[in-house]
This record gives sequence, structure tokens and C-alpha cells, in this order.
Amino acid sequence: MAEESDLEKTEAPSPRRLEQAREEGQIPQSRELSTFLVMLAGAGGLWVMAAWLAQRAAEIVRQGLTLDRTAAFDDAAMPALFMGLAGDGLVMLSPLFLALLLAALGAPALIGGLNFAPKALSADFSRLDPVKGFGRMFSTHSLGELVKAVLKSLLVGGVAAWVLWREQDALFALVGQPLQAALPASGRVVLFSTLSIVAALALIAAIDVPFQLWQYHSRLRMTKEEARQEARELEGDPQLKARIRSQQREMARRRMMAEVPKARVVVTNPTHFAVALAYDEKMTAPRVVAKGRGLVAQRIREVAAAHGVPLLEAPPLARALFRNSEIGDAIPAALYRAVAEVMAYVYQLNEYLAHGGQPPLAPDVMPVPAELDPGAA
Repeated sequence: MAEESDLEKTEAPSPRRLEQAREEGQIPQSRELSTFLVMLAGAGGLWVMAAWLAQRAAEIVRQGLTLDRTAAFDDAAMPALFMGLAGDGLVMLSPLFLALLLAALGAPALIGGLNFAPKALSADFSRLDPVKGFGRMFSTHSLGELVKAVLKSLLVGGVAAWVLWREQDALFALVGQPLQAALPASGRVVLFSTLSIVAALALIAAIDVPFQLWQYHSRLRMTKEEARQEARELEGDPQLKARIRSQQREMARRRMMAEVPKARVVVTNPTHFAVALAYDEKMTAPRVVAKGRGLVAQRIREVAAAHGVPLLEAPPLARALFRNSEIGDAIPAALYRAVAEVMAYVYQLNEYLAHGGQPPLAPDVMPVPAELDPGAA
């Protein structure tokens, strides 16, 4: 049962899956919204520009029907006149065409956002597979689209029939009216009919847009295994990350061991902790160049002994330095006095080794504050 549940698409699509779908050109789309916006733009454009369009159209018709004697008998004049009138007609309708174009392009952007997907332009010959084509034709999606188209036709047809029934008296009255009165009256009927159909399309779009969004996200839902696989891809393979961390620690350990021969002294616990300290005239305070515990501490002692770096057993100081300092940082100010005694001992030891004489005594009691020493309790 657990395996079956892992194969069911129960997980919401992740941001990465949605982004991959956009890259492939898959965005939520609603044909009904596009149809509604195009019809609305057309109706609105005609309503706003009706007077200007009528005036320009009358002027173009007047120019087309007005011919002088020379143009009437000139074979080259008629095509030129026709081309001029066609150009004037295109200029007249260009604002309306622009509004329709913006509505057609803006409809997908309203629910799917602006998206440019070069992958969608690439050749995909699998779309030419007739078997898959028949499968799409007789799929549940195609059946749903068919039902939606039938319902839309019934709704729009019903609205159109209602408008004709409501305006039948006005339509019959147009027959007996003069042209100057019939044109405005017919314009009002056409405008009312268009707005009624646009309202019906608005209702269809209001139902279709949420459905398309739900269907889009349902189609991109993921199984539990897909979600886990994506998480592993994003976060990385745990085993690979563990190997990388191990290699990083090894590289850091090697760099740290390379600094041990440059240290002035190594303070030990004597076996559990080891901290290597470096100091020169350019430093304001001694600096920790290496530290470790267990096997790392043992390796620090071995490298120090091999390069002649003095070892000093001072358990409280070693514990305090290990706990309260980081590699590359200066020692804490609270440990200046204790480390100063260590450095003084190292200086005396170097003098004894270089010139002989009385060997120095290693400091046995270090002034280490109890709050810095984890073993003080």
C-alpha cells in the first residue's frame, strides 16, 4: 500500500517543476478568456470610435464614388485610387486592430504571465504520432472540451435569441424608417446585442479560468517519489556531500598541520588537547595556528616534536584555548597573562638550548579564569 501511495500524484507541484513547465511552454491558458477580451476590446473600440469611424468611412466612400472625367478614362488612375482608398481604410481601422491585438496577447499573460519558451519552438516529431493523436482526440480532456463547447454555444445562442426576441419590434421598425434614422437605431441594436454576448462570454470566462488553473496544477502534480527525488537533486546526494565535507576537513587539517612547524609552542592536556601558538613582533598577541583533540592532538604533538617545537603540559590552559579560540585568531584577552608566562618559559628554554646553563622550570600553576576552563568544575 505504501508503494501504491508513493506512485499517486498527491503532492502539489514544486516551484522547480512549475519553472520547468514554463521553460517548455506549458502555462495555464483559457480560450474563453481570450475570446471574451477580444470581443470586449472590439465592442469597446467600436463604441468609443463609432462616430469617428462613421465619419471616416463616409469620407472614404465619398472619395471612391467621386471621379473626374480624366480618372474615369485612365486605366492607371483606377488602381492608384483603389490602393489609396484601401490604405485609408487600414489607417482608419488600425486603432481597432491594435486594441484587438493587445487583447489577444494580454489574455494569456493574465493567468500565465509573460513567457518566452524557446524549447516550445523546437521540432517535436512525437506530436505527429497518429496513435497519440487519436488518443488525444478521444481522451477525457477532449470530451470535456466538447461538453464545454456545446454549453458555450447554447449559452451564446440563447443570449442571441433573447436579444432578437427583445428587439424584434425595433428590427421590424427599421424597414419603414428613413436612412438617417435607421442607421443610429440599427447601431443601438447591434451595440446592445454585442454587449449582451460579451456579458455571456464574461460568465463563461469566469467559470473557465479557475477550472483551467486547477487543471494545470493537477496535471503537474507530483508523486511522493518525484518530490523526494527533486529534493535530493536540489540538496545534493547525502553521500556525495559527506565525501565533500570529509575532503574539506582533510584539506583544512593538512593546512593546519603545515602551520605547526611555525609555532613557538604547543600547549597540551597532555593527551586529550593540543593547541599550537605562534608569535612574532608584528602580532599584537599570540595567535592560534592549530588545535585539536584526540588523534588530531596526537598528530599535532608528533609534527611539533619532529620540527623541534617545544611542548608544554598545561591542562587548564590547553582546555581554555581549545574551547575559547579559533584557528587563525588571537588568543582571548583573559588568557594574556597565562600565555605570557608560557612565552617567557619558551624564551628561557630557547636560551638554555642555545647557550646552556640552568634549565628553566616549566610553569606549573596557570592563571586561567575558571569560566574559561571547561574542566574547572
